[in-house]
Amino acid sequence: MPTLPPKFDVTREDIARVVASFYEMVRQHPGLGPVFAVHVTDWPKHEAKIIDFWANAILHERSYDGNPLKVHRDAGNVRPGMFDAWLALFDMTLRRELEPDQAAAWSLLAHRIGRSLRAGVVEQTKDAGGVPILR
Repeated sequence: MPTLPPKFDVTREDIARVVASFYEMVRQHPGLGPVFAVHVTDWPKHEAKIIDFWANAILHERSYDGNPLKVHRDAGNVRPGMFDAWLALFDMTLRRELEPDQAAAWSLLAHRIGRSLRAGVVEQTKDAGGVPILR
């Protein structure tokens, strides 16, 4: 079976650099750091899994086998409003670590995935009347 070309021009090494830089900033972020700290006890293992996620999404590798929507729903402390902070921090990382065209292409993909995850989390965080709880 022929290999698909990357969605845009980044390498696995670029992905690893972005992920490491991003999570370094996440750990220091006043809103996101505590949320991640509840769930991530082995940062190298977590980062390796996220590198595989992005390598799958961008490079069409078959190294990731997780379910991001389930993870975010099951976390219990992820709120829809947190995705804006996550995406802003991710965009800042992309601009710092990559060339402008690479950063722009990856940002578009990240925002599309973020919208999907946010929508999935919103479905799980509704009040008794079915109104989304946006925290």
